[in-house]
Amino acid sequence: MINSIEFTGRLQKVIDYYSESASSFAEKIGVQRSSISHILSGRNKPSLDFVMKVLHSYPEVELYWLMNGKGDFPSQPKTSEPTHPTITETKPKPQIPKPNSTPVLGSRSSSDSDSEIDKIVIFYKDGTFKSYKP
Repeated sequence: MINSIEFTGRLQKVIDYYSESASSFAEKIGVQRSSISHILSGRNKPSLDFVMKVLHSYPEVELYWLMNGKGDFPSQPKTSEPTHPTITETKPKPQIPKPNSTPVLGSRSSSDSDSEIDKIVIFYKDGTFKSYKP
């Protein structure tokens, strides 16, 4: 469960980072201005559709950071060069797919050969989704 107060703080940080007003932010992500006002005031909690619109309009915002405050904002660009761990580094954080990414089908790593699919969720660009259980 997300903490609404902390979420609104992170949302405000995104708005401030891009030097947007609540009105211009609402227009850019395609929601009514009152939606932003109600979320920032704590009256309403953000919907999945709202969160997906923020992620789609601002690719530098990471889902895990926006929802839980863990990770980086703005997200650091990914480099293709291998990095060498140092003593101060910890395990890499799990990668969360971006909203418009396409999964690679038919590939399987040795670590998931014993895994079973529990649920498949398909997200559509209009903010709807379907969930399937095998």
